[in-house]
Amino acid sequence: MSDNTVSLHRVLKTTPEKVYRAFTQPLALAAWLPPYGFLCTVHEMDVKVGGKHRASFHNFSTGNGHSFGGTYLELKPGELIKYSDKFEDPNLPGEMTTTVSLRKTIAGTEIKITQEGIPAVIPVEMCYLGWQESLEKLAKLVEPEIPDA
Repeated sequence: MSDNTVSLHRVLKTTPEKVYRAFTQPLALAAWLPPYGFLCTVHEMDVKVGGKHRASFHNFSTGNGHSFGGTYLELKPGELIKYSDKFEDPNLPGEMTTTVSLRKTIAGTEIKITQEGIPAVIPVEMCYLGWQESLEKLAKLVEPEIPDA
């Protein structure tokens, strides 16, 4: 971890297409993105380059929350998602950029995430821990293969 940047790496036992869907479908994103103890509401998700996204995290213990949103900067289905994010709270200034790279491997999908420009008032280590929890939840969503019938 460097100043205001976190980088994460995982291999998930699933396809790149399934991981991509988890980042680009509102119900899926709301299920895995918030760290433990938080709920997520996806208000807007227009998945195209230049399209907007907006969501809120709600602390289940306190009821408090924060909203954030931004723009999709680059999209390659099954390979790459790059987007900007900005908190609506003026006490959390600045714009973050998140890059998610997906690569098919013999074991499944290698996922690399880099989030840059984290507001200085947010401890980078806490952001890193939050992402680790989110990625645990992502694995539990995308790795099971459950047939319809």
